[in-house]
Amino acid sequence: MTRFSERTLSRTSTAPGTSEAPEAAPVSEPSVPHPRATLALTSAATAVALMTYTAPMVTLPDIAAALHTPLSAQAWLLNGTPLGLAALLLVAGSLADDYGRRRIFLAGTFALGITTALSALTSSTLLFTLTRIAQGASSAALLASSLGLIVHAFPTPRGRLHATGVWGAFVSGGIAVGPLVTGAMPDWRLAYAVLGAAALVVGALGIRTLSESRAPRGGRPDLAGAVTFGLALVALVAALTLGRDGWLRAPVGLLALAAVVLVGVFALVERRGATPMIDLSLLRHRLFLASSAGGLFTGFAVIGLFSFLPALLQQTLGLSAMDTAWLFLLWSGLSFTVALQARRLAGRVSSRHQLTLGFLLHAAGVLTMLGALDSGSWLRLLPGLVIAGVGSGLLNAALPLLSVESVPAARAAMGSGAQQTFRYIGSCAGVALTIAIATSAGGGLAQGADIAMVVSAGLAVVAAVSVGVLRERA
Repeated sequence: MTRFSERTLSRTSTAPGTSEAPEAAPVSEPSVPHPRATLALTSAATAVALMTYTAPMVTLPDIAAALHTPLSAQAWLLNGTPLGLAALLLVAGSLADDYGRRRIFLAGTFALGITTALSALTSSTLLFTLTRIAQGASSAALLASSLGLIVHAFPTPRGRLHATGVWGAFVSGGIAVGPLVTGAMPDWRLAYAVLGAAALVVGALGIRTLSESRAPRGGRPDLAGAVTFGLALVALVAALTLGRDGWLRAPVGLLALAAVVLVGVFALVERRGATPMIDLSLLRHRLFLASSAGGLFTGFAVIGLFSFLPALLQQTLGLSAMDTAWLFLLWSGLSFTVALQARRLAGRVSSRHQLTLGFLLHAAGVLTMLGALDSGSWLRLLPGLVIAGVGSGLLNAALPLLSVESVPAARAAMGSGAQQTFRYIGSCAGVALTIAIATSAGGGLAQGADIAMVVSAGLAVVAAVSVGVLRERA
């Protein structure tokens, strides 16, 4: 059993009031953190990363036209960043703990600025997708190290509760502002240039402000695990994307089989590795399972639908990119506000119960929107966007706190990386599935959108039940 596993089991099995020695504190550099500055910079960088993530949502038709991307390949325009995120979040979390969270954070922030600016210069679907994958990899380093920096800067439970609540709110804030920024720009290429510059500014501010911390395990980075995991994701997303043209075709089946085999190889690599990206024994702990399931279904049910919904609104209701961004702000803005205030529920409502409620509200909101795209009026969307926005805010507030509660404090970056990895695995699969369902329905895009909404609501209900029953044993 690894050192990580032993510490985790000790944390979850020791009863309150026993005399067992407390868990060792993280090994840190001899520097004093600046809590408020750390929270401000990590939250700002997180918001920029999520703005970059959501940038294509309202400009997808323009990007596809400029790059001559066929409908069957548009999933790749949206899935590049979540693919890079999902593939590298776990290894980024391990690198942050082992080699320094400040170092990995700054490297990720500067890389995000450069790769985002490069997106503005691309001339083909392949090049754009590659730069988006690079943005995802950069965002992985930034996001996985952010919570590790926050845990180091806020060592008390009360301070950590406040800080993770603010950080989670800026996840929603980035999602809210991203479509507005890109929709307001006269050209989508200019939007990428602006976002790239913003990331570089945040990185420059962090050089002298952030303090270093780490929790080294020794050994080498788990590159074999990162490669097999990344290839498994590519195979899965490719299978879901190609499935739009027929789920029983040989290429789809072969890619799905390859994904399963590669996941098996990844599990084998992780079991035998000296310093694995993720200790698979953690999957026996219910809080970690709840955090992972919450992230997975947030991506699958929530992000998957709302990533493609703006493009559907433009194509069915004839809305402009800016009109769509303002409408989308109702959902994402409420998500930001609720996530910022949800920390007040701590002590009265557990993170796990917040997740359950958030998923149920998303399901209710999505079902309320059924038939809206075929009605010819965007007003039919408003009640559903309000309900789903509140649910999304609860999810974004609860997930970061649960991710650091489910692992030892010394492995906070790994816990954050694991939860977000599952989140973006779900996002990759959810976007590809949503596009496949919405564009292959015989009754047109509006009917296809309704089917995709029903699927999203069903997945959210499954998530609510799953998270609800995963409580830690007494």
